[in-house]
Amino acid sequence: MLVYDGDCGFCTTAVRVIERRVRPRCETVPWQRADLAAFGVPEERARHEVLWVSPNGTVHGGARAVAKLLLSAGAGWRLVGAVLTLPPARWVALGVYRLVADNRSRLPGRTEACEPLDRRTPRT
Repeated sequence: MLVYDGDCGFCTTAVRVIERRVRPRCETVPWQRADLAAFGVPEERARHEVLWVSPNGTVHGGARAVAKLLLSAGAGWRLVGAVLTLPPARWVALGVYRLVADNRSRLPGRTEACEPLDRRTPRT
């Protein structure tokens, strides 16, 4: 299962593109509708990174979750996923993932949910 931020327009669009183009063999669920407690995942982690929940319940986050997602797809994508698990590609993927995740509020499709918690508009 891929767990993502369903309130983030950028994240939702990215997941829809992945569903159409990569066709992973998994369910995609916004963290807002996922039973995070059943996976032992705090909400703050789900707000911070995409999560991959394997069939045995192991949770991987960020770039590692993306690699696991690709490993679940067809042969070409599976190869890309395998490469992303190996150094130095793994290190590059971690940096690129963090760069994108930390700046999603600046990317197309952004919403209030994309903003870091300390920069969100207070609700009245």
